[in-house]
Amino acid sequence: MPNPSCRTLFDIPDDVAYFNTAYNAPLLRASRDALVCAAGAKLRPWERAPADFFADAETLRGVSATLFGTAAENFAIVPAASYGISTAARILEPRLQAGDHILLAAQEFPSNIFPWQRIAAERGAAIRTAGRPADGDWTRAVLAALDPTVRIAALSACHWTDGATFDLVAIGAACRANGTVLVLDVTQSLGAAPLDLAAVRPDFMVAAGYKWLLCPYGFSLLYVDPRWHDERPLEESWLARSNAQDFARLADYCAEYRAGARRYDVGETCVTTVLPGAIAALRQIEQWGIAGIAARLGAITDRIAAAVAPLGYEILAPHFRSRHILGLSVAGDPQDLIGLLRARNIHVSQRGDAIRIAPHLHVTDADVDRLIEALAGD
Repeated sequence: MPNPSCRTLFDIPDDVAYFNTAYNAPLLRASRDALVCAAGAKLRPWERAPADFFADAETLRGVSATLFGTAAENFAIVPAASYGISTAARILEPRLQAGDHILLAAQEFPSNIFPWQRIAAERGAAIRTAGRPADGDWTRAVLAALDPTVRIAALSACHWTDGATFDLVAIGAACRANGTVLVLDVTQSLGAAPLDLAAVRPDFMVAAGYKWLLCPYGFSLLYVDPRWHDERPLEESWLARSNAQDFARLADYCAEYRAGARRYDVGETCVTTVLPGAIAALRQIEQWGIAGIAARLGAITDRIAAAVAPLGYEILAPHFRSRHILGLSVAGDPQDLIGLLRARNIHVSQRGDAIRIAPHLHVTDADVDRLIEALAGD
């Protein structure tokens, strides 16, 4: 398990108790330093060789492959979760027809809603929504909504509002049996919770980097299963072509794409100054280990849940909630509690009807004590 002294790796004042990683993770000092260095390199462009345009993206693919248990060529570098979802939607749109359904979860984040609404409208398909279950069992709700008319299931590993979990192994198996394409937005879990890609077997999976991956804004990951590697990308970047590294021959227009999911990279991915900051973040996560991160965050949320449950806060049953996000339902207006906490320099979020508590490894025992005391009204 990571050392509790990890707070020194972040630039967080002692009087700030930040439980809001699901909103925006604090940047690591190492990522900040890498970003500054990368920005400075643009001062001397004559020192940059053609191979340097590709090196950072390939490093990120390699680190991601190690972290998440798949081949490097299955990852594309994209700027946002919405870009990755839109890439998947563009590929799948021609396969939809009237009478088909796209399955979504109720109150899903907009990035995983709008692309599907658009292609459903354009192809005469329909959106089917799995309603929020009263007992928190999203897996049962999703499986009950699957039938042969569901061609695409666009889901998450946990619900972004309160951390309620989806059993992706069971859902993945049901989708394959049904002939349903599985598209995942794991922005609120990747990097903080173990994910067995070989067991889940999604067709597409995207994660915005600025939350649990601790990366700078502008970096996100798109996983594409090999069976979709030969489809049409969202844009036609010259950097995605197989001759891109030969700058002298770029006018010999090449129809062949680079191998794997690289064709789905956003344009200018390979020259962005954001990538070194992302490399530093993913390497730190690799050093900690995702299992260790999950264990430490689970210990924090378990402690909070045990302390506040007797106070009248409603909390999902342990087998239906994530270890890294704790959702609390409160009587009255949640904004009143948010304001009380903020006045004490304790930072959480309201999402939907839940108070969302989302720690990371910068959180100390003293931070937890302060939060519990405030929630108890002390």
